[in-house]
Amino acid sequence: MGYGDYSHEAHELLSSRRSTLAVQDVFKQRSCHALMDPKGVRARESRDSAGHATSLPVVFALDVTGSMGEIPAYLAREALPKFMKILVDCKVDDPQLLFLAVGDATCDKAPLQVGQFESTAELMDNWLTLSFLEGKGGGQGQESYELALYFLAEHTDTDAWVKRQKRGYIFMTGDEEPYPRVSRREVEAIIGDRLDDDIPADALIARLEETYHPFFLIPEPGRRAQCERVWRELLGDQVIVMERAADTCFVAAGIVALTEGVAADLDVVARLAREAGADAKTANNVVNTLTAYAATLGRDGVPPHRAKRAPAPTGEGPSLWERIKRGIG
Repeated sequence: MGYGDYSHEAHELLSSRRSTLAVQDVFKQRSCHALMDPKGVRARESRDSAGHATSLPVVFALDVTGSMGEIPAYLAREALPKFMKILVDCKVDDPQLLFLAVGDATCDKAPLQVGQFESTAELMDNWLTLSFLEGKGGGQGQESYELALYFLAEHTDTDAWVKRQKRGYIFMTGDEEPYPRVSRREVEAIIGDRLDDDIPADALIARLEETYHPFFLIPEPGRRAQCERVWRELLGDQVIVMERAADTCFVAAGIVALTEGVAADLDVVARLAREAGADAKTANNVVNTLTAYAATLGRDGVPPHRAKRAPAPTGEGPSLWERIKRGIG
């Protein structure tokens, strides 16, 4: 997927028409839409085309449990066109967006919903608003983020990686810890894959980092205590604690611009955010939020540093990832 041309004007019009609507009037699904059911899906594809010769896959994996529903609503009613404007203005090649909705597989009716990679404003918007905002979750301090990451590792196929060995981006929003292992029973029930054993979260992250830059965005400092430590053990500096949930799109766009090297520093990121509609407070929030990450790239004058994480599987014979999936010792 991912064909068609992007129009910022069309995207702004879509968002502005619903800016005053209640959340339930924007997100009308009351169960998982059949098109977003991950069961039996071979792959969601991000493809090059004549109009998008160098497609770049970008995933928003959105926690839609009770405490996190504000971010999908904000994206749909206001912010997503601003994210795209920043990428277009700083000449990030051919971004294609995919939306996932994430809940809790231990108790929710729809713990994982998956859209398609798209390039046009209308189709991006369609998949986002097809999401069922179930608004529940288990209340035990964990959500099934690892199930969504498993789907992305095993069931996405991108020309960016296959043709150019270029990694895409995953922005997962949340305020809880993942479960420590991908449950083989949940994978079979919800996705349809049969595994020989559960998969440790760190092995999953190592596999995922072969093809994506995964980031976990915590919506505000007040929620970091309940989840930051575990996520930092998995993702290191790619855990981002935002000033507020409303900054999500500006922060994500800044990460792409800095990582791709199309924004030389945080001053450029702040300028791009203002040009996309951010007020002075929001632009300042984005700079504060991204200062530590920019340092890891050497884009704020501080020598690069990076927290150690599990290396990607290497070597001859079955990789660590394949051995875990197949239950080999």
